[in-house]
Amino acid sequence: MVESSGIRIRRARPSDAERIAAFVSQARPQKPVTAEEVRRRFGTVGFLLAEVNEELVGVLGWQVENLVVRVTDFLISPARLSLPVGQALLASMEDAASELLCEAAILVIPVNAPPEVIQFWETFGYHPHEIARLPRAWREAAREANPASDQVVLKRLREERILRPI
Repeated sequence: MVESSGIRIRRARPSDAERIAAFVSQARPQKPVTAEEVRRRFGTVGFLLAEVNEELVGVLGWQVENLVVRVTDFLISPARLSLPVGQALLASMEDAASELLCEAAILVIPVNAPPEVIQFWETFGYHPHEIARLPRAWREAAREANPASDQVVLKRLREERILRPI
């Protein structure tokens, strides 16, 4: 658990599924989710929760494979908290990924992502890259997330790459 400027970040537990589903459904009523859908995702995705005064204000889902951490879910509400909550969630995820020796953190973005989306991620040190130009393991992680996309925002977590098993 990490606490910074009134924002508390903690790892989600399956018992949080109802709360996560309600948060997502309220923030994105056009795409509601059920607690059962959230519970199923716990089998493949780790979740971090951001809370302010015990109120859920952000969710970040992430997966690690082949030394690459991939952001799978990212939602903050209300929008006025996007920067501080985004920073807290990403820093917590990056710390955990660094402990796992991850080389990079990626998020696949839509083909025609608006400039504001790219600028938002650049605020946190993530920059756009063409998937085809990434190292093989990074490329595979991006393609698995969205085979139709050709771009990711990426942040290197380590300068040196791990080329042999540890």
